[in-house]
Amino acid sequence: MGLVLAEAICFSAFYVEIRRAMGGNRLSWAYVFEWPIFAGYAVYVWKKLLSDERRESSQRVASESSTPRDEPDDSLAAYNEYLRSVHDDDRHGDTAPSP
Repeated sequence: MGLVLAEAICFSAFYVEIRRAMGGNRLSWAYVFEWPIFAGYAVYVWKKLLSDERRESSQRVASESSTPRDEPDDSLAAYNEYLRSVHDDDRHGDTAPSP
């Protein structure tokens, strides 16, 4: 939807500027060439965003299929144990006195 809106704005602005340029406004000739460049850039960015999204999606699928979820994660277990110890210390009032 965003690309369609950008293209509509660029082509309508191109139409307005070409009419002004043909009517004698010499500055409008610069805009006559500028608006199609903006339209082309919008298409370029749209295609780049789509290709980046596809690449991220395929990498995510590949990484999910290569690492099984059933294996325990040692670093996660250690972190969870740390959180449990901190929570237990807070519950028992074993916190250090504030200066």
